[in-house]
Amino acid sequence: MRARKTTLIIATTLAAGLAIAGPAAAAPCANADSAPGTISAKALGTATLCLLNEERSHYGLGPLKAQHNLAKAATGYSKEMVRHQFFDHVSPGGSTLASRLKKVHYTSTARAWSIGENIAWGTGSKATPAQIVDAWMHSAGHKANILDRSYKEIGIGIALGAPVATASSVGATYTTDFGYRS
Repeated sequence: MRARKTTLIIATTLAAGLAIAGPAAAAPCANADSAPGTISAKALGTATLCLLNEERSHYGLGPLKAQHNLAKAATGYSKEMVRHQFFDHVSPGGSTLASRLKKVHYTSTARAWSIGENIAWGTGSKATPAQIVDAWMHSAGHKANILDRSYKEIGIGIALGAPVATASSVGATYTTDFGYRS
C-alpha cells in the first residue's frame, strides 16, 4: 500500500514578501549574496542548498541531500514558469508536484513517500539565494517545508527570469522540491 503526504504551499504572496522581509543575515555559504546572471544557476543552487541546510542545522535537523530526479523536476518547473509567465504550484496545463515527480520516476519505486515544494521569484538584490531563503523562513508554510524532519532529499531548480512580465532588473525563479522515499 502506498502512503503519501503532499505539502504544497501556495507562494503567490512570496514575491511581495521579498520586499518586506528585510535583509538576510550574513551567511558563510559561498555565493549566498550573488545575483542571478553573475554566476551559474548551478552555483546559485549550491548556495541555496547550503543556506537551507544551515537553517535545518540551527533547528537540530540533518541536512538535505541533493537528488537528481528532484532537481530535474524542479529545474524544468522553474523554466516552465518563466517561459509561460505563471507562478503557481499547478501549471496552466494541469501538472502538479506529484505528476511532475512521477514523470521523472522519483516516486515510481517507493512503497511510501512524502513530497513538498516551495517556489519563489525575485529581481535584482531580492533574487539572491540569501534573500529567497530568508523570505521562505519568514513564511510559515515555506518554513514548515524546510524544517520538515521527514524530508531527506531536495532538488533545486533555478531559471533566469521572472514568471511575470517585469521591466525590473535581472531576476530568477526558484523551485525546491523536497522528498522522502522508502
